[in-house]
Amino acid sequence: MITCTKSGSLKGEIQVPGDKSISHRAVMFGALAKGTTRITGFLQGADCLSTISCFERMGISIENRGDEVLVHGQGMRGLKKPADVLDCGNSGTTMRLISGILSAQDFDVTLTGDASIQKRPMKRIMTPLSQMGASIRSIPGNGCAPLAICGRPLTGIHYDSPVASAQVKSSVLLAGLYAQGETSVTEPSQSRDHTERMLGLFGANIVSEGRTARIQPASELTAADIQVPGDISSAAYFIAAALMVPGSQLLIKHVGINPTRAGILAVCQAMGGDVRLLNVQDKKGEPTADLLVTHSALKGTVIEGDLIPTLIDELPVIAAMACLAEGRTIIRDAAELKVKESNRIAVMAENLSAMGAQVQETEDGLVIEGGHPLRGALIDSHDDHRIAMTFAVAALCAQGETKIQGGECVNISYPAFYSDLGRLIR
Repeated sequence: MITCTKSGSLKGEIQVPGDKSISHRAVMFGALAKGTTRITGFLQGADCLSTISCFERMGISIENRGDEVLVHGQGMRGLKKPADVLDCGNSGTTMRLISGILSAQDFDVTLTGDASIQKRPMKRIMTPLSQMGASIRSIPGNGCAPLAICGRPLTGIHYDSPVASAQVKSSVLLAGLYAQGETSVTEPSQSRDHTERMLGLFGANIVSEGRTARIQPASELTAADIQVPGDISSAAYFIAAALMVPGSQLLIKHVGINPTRAGILAVCQAMGGDVRLLNVQDKKGEPTADLLVTHSALKGTVIEGDLIPTLIDELPVIAAMACLAEGRTIIRDAAELKVKESNRIAVMAENLSAMGAQVQETEDGLVIEGGHPLRGALIDSHDDHRIAMTFAVAALCAQGETKIQGGECVNISYPAFYSDLGRLIR
């Protein structure tokens, strides 16, 4: 149980941990490359450590020195059959992306994870991988993990994905590295493109044209140095806190602002939030900036359509911001929130209502009437790290004490979150 209370203003500088999505991919692609991949700024969260563990169990030597990780790659065909089941923990990214790689190996493997992962939909990757010739089966027969994968030769396909999901797209593209012929994926809206950007750095023949990504089979990948920027999904909580708490101003250093991920910046602008981009750079494919965030009078907005995939993980904290905004905020086209670590639509509606907010749950989002004072409450995080961090921020603006059940789950993506937030409060 984590206890939070209303705070004074937030002041100072912070550098949030490395991007979770990029950290995962750097380990995976480094393992498949020839040579040693050096990763700086790696996120030492439980999810990314699950990815390291899985590849170590397949014979890859990985030196985790804290902020720097060295992956001694063994090439495209260098993975070895693990002695036991591979445990992906709570990480959907690990399970879905690694499935694409493992579908093409010359061994069989079983993937499992924690109770949450065993409820999350895996049919969305099983369908396209099976079309490529993969043998991938849900052991319980419900389209969820554990998954049994029997490696075999694959054939490239064109896949029209029914969902805009970087995990689905990446799983298919990684299988395409091993397939005969071209593999391509078209999405209804463009999802985050870290896989396409990074595979290019490792030497893969991959191109993106609008909502379609195409990859050619590869005989080898070459090790690269990867500098992981700060995770904008982690920065989002400090952006929201500074905008919401009167008198606040924060400088958030070296944050990734990849346009397929930075939808929260557009929403802040639409809500009248003062977020300025300083020191904008574009190194090795991933743009970064320092964010100067100043408390602002927020107003309601509509968040929908192609914007949703660019901020899907930030929608809970955006909903908290909307409670303090003047007027109505509508979030729609966000049904994907139902199949995250928790059903985030239902959980946000339940917990925000407990704090006195006026919130209506819809089939694919939320309607929030801003301007109603928040009060402290007992919050059930459902062991969802983004829910826990969202309500730690909301508590800064609520009268009384807020208690977050399962609040320790922030270790999944941001182990030092509470201490970092606390040191900024003046």
